[in-house]
Amino acid sequence: MASFSLQKLCKFSFFSLVFVSMVTAATAFQFKVGGDKGWTKPTGNESETYNEWASRNRFHVGDSLYFEYNNDSVLVVDHTSYTNCNVADPIFKLKDGKRVFVFDRYGFFYFISGKRGHCLAGQKLIVRVMVHPAAAIGSPQPAPSPMEDDDGDGWDSFWGPLPHNSTIKQTVASYFMTALGGVLVMMYLLM
Repeated sequence: MASFSLQKLCKFSFFSLVFVSMVTAATAFQFKVGGDKGWTKPTGNESETYNEWASRNRFHVGDSLYFEYNNDSVLVVDHTSYTNCNVADPIFKLKDGKRVFVFDRYGFFYFISGKRGHCLAGQKLIVRVMVHPAAAIGSPQPAPSPMEDDDGDGWDSFWGPLPHNSTIKQTVASYFMTALGGVLVMMYLLM
């Protein structure tokens, strides 16, 4: 009888440990752009630019940016529009004051203010989303530098075709959790 209770305790401890490690491995982070001030036009008195802030952080697939703003918008643009502060043809527009943008792939993302003049004042942001080497299928190509000149092809020149919501790459943690879940089910059934 004592060995039966010990066996149950071991199973419970093992499954609890695995569950906690799976939840921790799959954690995505939400970053608030601009801190307490939010997404605002720089005044020149800020301690750091949006790009300096982004360079201090590490972004991964599944992480998100939280934009909070008034009388403005956030435009997701290509490298050329970012460089020229062109608000005319965004890839995607975030409006309504409080929005979350989720990174569904690795590479560079370019954000500018939708209000004319704000981008030229420094209200723009480049985010590089990193990928674990094991997550890429085949040989991953390095992402281009955000400072390189674009060949004029815009989005397609370094990101490939426009993404569709149904084709989100899975992370290593997702594959690991699926495999581990299958192993746990098999172990439970065999014990």
